[in-house]
Amino acid sequence: MSNKLLPAQAAVLAALAALTLHGTIASAAAPMVKTQAPGFYRTMVGDFEVTVVNDGTVDLPMDKLLQAPKPKIDHALSHHFLTAPVETSVNAFLVNTGSKLVLIDAGAGNLFGPTLGKLVNSIKAAGYQPEQVDEIYITHMHPDHIGGLNTGDKPAFPNAVVRADKHDADYWLSKTQMASAPADKKGFFQGAQGALGPYASADRLQPFNGNTELVPGVRATSSYGHTPGHTSYVVESRGQKLVLIGDLMHAKFMQFDDPSVTIGFDSDSKAALAARKAAFASAAKEGALIGAAHLPFPGLGHLRSSGKGYEFIPVNYTVPR
Repeated sequence: MSNKLLPAQAAVLAALAALTLHGTIASAAAPMVKTQAPGFYRTMVGDFEVTVVNDGTVDLPMDKLLQAPKPKIDHALSHHFLTAPVETSVNAFLVNTGSKLVLIDAGAGNLFGPTLGKLVNSIKAAGYQPEQVDEIYITHMHPDHIGGLNTGDKPAFPNAVVRADKHDADYWLSKTQMASAPADKKGFFQGAQGALGPYASADRLQPFNGNTELVPGVRATSSYGHTPGHTSYVVESRGQKLVLIGDLMHAKFMQFDDPSVTIGFDSDSKAALAARKAAFASAAKEGALIGAAHLPFPGLGHLRSSGKGYEFIPVNYTVPR
């Protein structure tokens, strides 16, 4: 039998060699995945393990929501390589004190659009189960902070007690307040009442009044303005401090440089501004770690005074040891 290649065979081998030479030989193009890694980030605050759990992102029209001249907003967006709408993180914080597992805020569930509602999956990816959560502390009762309390019509956290400031509970859970609210705001009341209802009916909604230590090492600090009972939470262990400021800020690209910029979501913009300025000044002075619901995930960092504003320094990536 002859070892000589036929012309057609030689042509095929030459084509394969050319494809290999150019690195293009493959069975098929790999499809794009277009998802991130599981949405959690872990760090330590003293002896406490803090896990940031991401509920997803939502596009917000910051150019319309922020209370500032449009050219100023456009300049800030461009300076930070952003365009409107801005893809905005929705974060919650899971604090394991060693004796209690505390969730601070609960994501949006199905109340704020299809790109959110990933909180429970993020908690599971982080190695916890919803049944292990002992207490849930709510910064305020806007839908992107309470919608994830339920799965369908059942509590997503069947063993948890929910706590929030009485001013927010009295306002958002009031049928009278809902009846007198503008039509475009009624959905906020309906969302809060639907999300908190299963916990209230099981006597597992326990409002508190003002500054309160809720469990050892975690205390509520009033920061009213964004809503009537908006609350920050301070986590402290072995001299280390994390301040979770909820919605005292929404726009990293602008509100650190100029804390006077408010947002249309505020119930009382003047009070919200005062609360933000006080929180920023305190965090910068103390060197405390801060976390916020709408900072880009994982939403943790420090503040340093810079002129009339602040420089935000994101946390260095670490692995707890």
